[in-house]
Amino acid sequence: MKRISKKALFTAIALIGVASSCGGSSGSTSTTAVVADVLVTAESGIRLDQSAYTATSGEISIAYINQDTIRHTLIVEKDGTKVSGFELDVSRKGDVDQGTVALQPGTYQLLCTVPGHQNMRASFTVS
Repeated sequence: MKRISKKALFTAIALIGVASSCGGSSGSTSTTAVVADVLVTAESGIRLDQSAYTATSGEISIAYINQDTIRHTLIVEKDGTKVSGFELDVSRKGDVDQGTVALQPGTYQLLCTVPGHQNMRASFTVS
């Protein structure tokens, strides 16, 4: 069983609130929850919401939420090499991108590849 952190749960609930407050011209509202093994948030000040994340090996679902006003990306890196086939991109505040990546147990890095965003890096431990 995979566990979700309290902060990740709070972020998902907050996104439901944001989505439900954005009604269309028909007056209806939409609620969309982000469900993922790992939730990563790009925060203002060109930083990630946490310095470390964890997950269980296998197919890992990662959601990337942009709470900043500028574009960010997210890749997984192992020993200085990008894990192929996985990159998330969020362009504007409120954007969410989600994908899955198959990872074996080990220590990885999550990082933003936008030039000048080198401090947007976190350790990612897969057990």
